[in-house]
Amino acid sequence: MARSALTMTAAAFAATAALLLTACGGEDSSPDDIKGAGTGSPSTSESASPSAAPGVERPVIELPSTFQLTFEGWKSSDAKEQAVLDDAKEELRAGYAAIIANDPDSEAVAFYDTDSGRTQSKKWIKSYTDKNVTVIGKLPVFDPKVTLLDDGNTASLGYCTNESEAYTKHRKTGKVEGNPKDMDPEVYYLVTLRKSSQGVWQNASVRSERGECAK
Repeated sequence: MARSALTMTAAAFAATAALLLTACGGEDSSPDDIKGAGTGSPSTSESASPSAAPGVERPVIELPSTFQLTFEGWKSSDAKEQAVLDDAKEELRAGYAAIIANDPDSEAVAFYDTDSGRTQSKKWIKSYTDKNVTVIGKLPVFDPKVTLLDDGNTASLGYCTNESEAYTKHRKTGKVEGNPKDMDPEVYYLVTLRKSSQGVWQNASVRSERGECAK
């Protein structure tokens, strides 16, 4: 269910937010990986209240109750770090919402991605929509760590997900699948973000490594 299961190098700063099940077709991905959910009423999971670029109108993103995407510890006392966390969270929510809506061309995803990030995200979303599957279950996203670069317009964000209760569901047959039992459910993501001219932190790239979360 990982969004982008690419092998990370020690110097890898560029990353594309890895989302659930390995359906994205990366090295350690599998068709059962989840990133979004099927149908259902919108969940109470709210869009973040961005702390940066207050004059920018951000898209409203809703997820169905059938897919619970939760963010644990995504708070920082540093306003700049919080702005990165807010926009990165919304990009991830937008991606799963696009899978659920069967919409690879989601404008919400485009809003939170650079051109290169958008290409990567679309490929990830289509790894689900091309197979006519959506995502259901629960996906906690936790242990975020933000690093701001000296230029003030670039940041890296590392975080983990746990896919133990995340599944894919075929839209036509209703078949539900999860990761193999012998697969580590935790995935580490490393995301590179760049601040747009509007002050929005956009995903430029995402990399993931299964089983690399801190124990």
